[in-house]
Amino acid sequence: MKTLKTALLLGILTVILVVIGGLLGGPSGARTAFIFALVINFISYWFCDKIVLAMYRAKPIGSAELPELQSMVRELAMRAQIPMPRLYLTLHRSPNAFATGRNPAHAVVCVTQGILELLNPDELKGVLAHELGHVKNRDILVSTIAATIAGAITMLADWARWAMIFGGGRDRDRRSGGGEAVAMIALMILAPLAAMLVQLAISRSREYGADETGAHLAHSPMGLASALAKLEDAVKVRPLGANPSTAHLFIVNPLRADFIATLFSTHPPMQERIKRLREMRIS
Repeated sequence: MKTLKTALLLGILTVILVVIGGLLGGPSGARTAFIFALVINFISYWFCDKIVLAMYRAKPIGSAELPELQSMVRELAMRAQIPMPRLYLTLHRSPNAFATGRNPAHAVVCVTQGILELLNPDELKGVLAHELGHVKNRDILVSTIAATIAGAITMLADWARWAMIFGGGRDRDRRSGGGEAVAMIALMILAPLAAMLVQLAISRSREYGADETGAHLAHSPMGLASALAKLEDAVKVRPLGANPSTAHLFIVNPLRADFIATLFSTHPPMQERIKRLREMRIS
């Protein structure tokens, strides 16, 4: 059921992209947008980890570096029955972490310098277990592809807006009696919103699943619950300033928590996540 829902949501994102392409360039634009969607999916599948790591200037952690971190991840990966992921570090002082990669055999877990300084060992273990929960549940590929296509939809909508501003499509609009202009304006407003809502539908439910899986891998939900409370407070003071298209990859929302960011957050409410963890019973 989860796989079917994910395929449906990704299909909706692709359809939105094709519709925008059709309005921008007619049938040939729709075909081009469809090919563009396939290319984006291909690139996301093979290179999603490299793209995201480069965005945050993350560096690989050598086998002799941060031995406690290495030991935690190795132990959790054995419990999850997945290969040991590659570990990366980014020097951002904002505390956060994320996982990426196309499958468990090619997974990456990245932590910030800030999270290593903020959390105690039990809390850090809870965070790492959460990220390996995403890997075990095969969330990381779907989330990255959804973000990439959503970003492409927003980009095309921006192109449509600038085309309208600088007179693109006026001849076609005169021939269509103004109907195409109305449709273009509606898409410029609704398409990025639709892409965002579909991306949220993918992201929020999977955060709860990774919290639950992580709690079982760590043999306790308390470390993760405590870490989430600390991280939420710390990120408010020192947001990461992440690219919005990748914000959902992080364990806590790395963006500045203004009203709009809260309204369309890629993460479920923090208090609800913590409440569910504290009510969880691990046998």
